[in-house]
Amino acid sequence: MTKSYLVKEKDGKLVYTSVIILDNPSSISLIDHPIRIKILEILNKEPMYPAELAKLLNLHEQKVYYHIKQLVNANVLQIVEKKDIRGTTAKKFSPKNMSFAVSLAKDWKKLNSLIEKKDDNISKFLEGFVENNTLNASFVVGSPDPHGPHKARARDGHYAIDLALFFGNHAEIPKDFSAKLDVDIDMKTSGNLIIVGGPVTNLLCAKLNDFMPAKFSDKKPWGIITKKDTYTDDAIGLIARIPNPYNPEYKILVIAGIRFVGTKAAVMALTRHTKQVLSRFSGQKEFYAVVHGFDMDADGKIDSIELLE
Repeated sequence: MTKSYLVKEKDGKLVYTSVIILDNPSSISLIDHPIRIKILEILNKEPMYPAELAKLLNLHEQKVYYHIKQLVNANVLQIVEKKDIRGTTAKKFSPKNMSFAVSLAKDWKKLNSLIEKKDDNISKFLEGFVENNTLNASFVVGSPDPHGPHKARARDGHYAIDLALFFGNHAEIPKDFSAKLDVDIDMKTSGNLIIVGGPVTNLLCAKLNDFMPAKFSDKKPWGIITKKDTYTDDAIGLIARIPNPYNPEYKILVIAGIRFVGTKAAVMALTRHTKQVLSRFSGQKEFYAVVHGFDMDADGKIDSIELLE
């Protein structure tokens, strides 16, 4: 049996409930009656026989039978139990649903297209990474094994889970596996990339460093260098969107920090404070944002974000 759902926006979020789509528009008029609505509300709490309903509503049993028949004709009631009483069969009823709709539409659209249209700026930012409501990119995290010139082990790969949840609100899962390690990627032959982690732990970030509008320093003390300032706090993170310099047909999104806590700050900023981070984005080919993560409740974990530039 095909399930249907009713979706609406509430407090800026999409909420839903299951719904019966009625084939005949006139069925709505069969439901639209104060006694029938009361019957549905009662039966939704507890299935009953018509005789029980009549007693509860203080109505003649034949009148209750009449209203139940109208609800059955509207296809909104179902029989959940039968029993024989003095040669007759008594039927216990329950609503099939408590939401009903009539639709004459033929052009049903994917729900992701509705979500994507909620914020055109986000859609524009994700252009390329999301195509036809499907993820069109690979998440690249640093290898957990010692690798690269610093023989570093990546400790921030798990932050890609939150990024995946964020992208999941705007795209369906692709057929191919979307998570890869930095040591397995050739940027000359790869498609769109979402790179998680700084140049010490993610080799692709190191290869891209000279091409980014904001750069990581290549020696200690590690930091992020922009035209405006140099940032060295561990909780500083960078979000950068650039064309792939090795294959300009594709795009790259870098979410990285000076240290792993900075990467967490960048992930939190993009996924929880998206509109603030993208306030300066207007479709430019190269875009970056620098953020600072703070531990406001002193529990040792980043829980607040400040946009620096």
